[in-house]
Amino acid sequence: MALLHRATLRPTKLDLLAAWLPDRSWFAGPIGASGALTGADVVSRGAYRFDDPAGEVGIETMLVGTADGPVHQVPLTYRAAPLDGAEDWLVGTTEHSVLGTRWVYDGCADPVYVTALAQAILAGGGQAEQYFEVDGRREVREPTVTIVVSGAGEAEAPAIGAVRRVVDEDHTLIDTDAVGLVVVRRPGTGADRSAGAMLGGSWDGQPTTVPLAYAELR
Repeated sequence: MALLHRATLRPTKLDLLAAWLPDRSWFAGPIGASGALTGADVVSRGAYRFDDPAGEVGIETMLVGTADGPVHQVPLTYRAAPLDGAEDWLVGTTEHSVLGTRWVYDGCADPVYVTALAQAILAGGGQAEQYFEVDGRREVREPTVTIVVSGAGEAEAPAIGAVRRVVDEDHTLIDTDAVGLVVVRRPGTGADRSAGAMLGGSWDGQPTTVPLAYAELR
């Protein structure tokens, strides 16, 4: 389960993504004459979360786009300290009114996200239930993305080991010692025919399930 805090972020997640997305090779939205976006230009279409068993890293995958552009899938991890060796994958830092400074990374290079994604696909773990603590009670937040898994056959995903290589393209490839993964950066925009078990999703505006990610044992 993922505990959410009723908190403010400065800058917001959408502000961070507005500054970061235009430099991605897979970004396909309009960015205007200035070549930049603002937080108001970026629209959230939904999100889903995975659990970090250690409870240290927040894991959230956001589906975002501009008003007239395609949906982009951006896995994010939220950390209380910098991740060694991941400077090139830093989306930015933000001040969380409850948790303090958070380092926000593209999850495709974060071993905690990669492990959670492999577990979700290969073991059928699905997404984490999200809730707030309200007067000592749990208030469940309804999911904005419906997640399904097809082709999963393992009782437990293997230990992935280190993230050996990330090829950040329309279909971002993630190589580990035990598992190969693919993250579809623009889901729902075309035929996706990668190998392995598939994580699919649907959301408001996308009523049919489309591929979001794949995992295949080495």
